[in-house]
Amino acid sequence: MPPPPPSSPPPPPPSSPSETFRNGIENDRPVPAVAASSSKARQEKRRVKAKRALKTFSVVVGMNVTLTMAIILLFGSGKRYNARAKPLWIPPLWLVHAASLGSSFFMGLASWLVWAEGGFGAQSNALPLYLSATSLGIVWDPLVLVMGATWVGLAFCVVHLGTLVACEREFGKVNPVAGEIVRPCVAWVGFLAILTFSLAIS
Repeated sequence: MPPPPPSSPPPPPPSSPSETFRNGIENDRPVPAVAASSSKARQEKRRVKAKRALKTFSVVVGMNVTLTMAIILLFGSGKRYNARAKPLWIPPLWLVHAASLGSSFFMGLASWLVWAEGGFGAQSNALPLYLSATSLGIVWDPLVLVMGATWVGLAFCVVHLGTLVACEREFGKVNPVAGEIVRPCVAWVGFLAILTFSLAIS
C-alpha cells in the first residue's frame, strides 16, 4: 500500500493592516511630509537669523566708522598739528586718522559679537562702557587739532584708555574673541596718549 503524500505546510496567517503599513514603510522609506516641512522651516529660520545678524553687523560697524569719519571731516584739519615742532617718530596726520578709523571698526566688530551673545543685557556693564568708549573716541580731533587743548586731550586719552581696558574685560566675559579684538584699540589709544603728551610738552 503506497504511503500517504506529505501534507503541505499551512498557509501563513494574513498580515494585519498595521503590519502591512509598517512593511511598506520599511521597504519604500518615503520622506514624511511633516519632516520635510520641518526641515524647510528650520532652513528658513536660519536664513532669517543670518540676514538679521548681517544687517545688525552693518549697522553697528557702519555707525562707528561713519561717526569717526564725520568727526575727521569736520574737525580733522591739520593746521595746528602740522605747525607744531614734533619729534620724528610722530606719524603724519593721515596715518593718525587711518588708525582711528581702524580702531572704530574693531570696536564696532567687538560690540557686535557681544550683542550676538546677548551681552548687552541690563545686568551687564558692557553697554555703558561701549557707549562711553565711543563717545571718548571722538573728542581728540576737536580738542587737540581745532582748539589746541593738548593737556585736556591728554586727560581724555587717559580716561578713554581706562574705559577701553574695562571694555576688554567685560567683552571678554561674554565672548573671548570680542575681548581680543578690543586689544588693538587699547594699544592705539595708549599710543595716542603718548603722542598727545609729546605735543603738550613740545
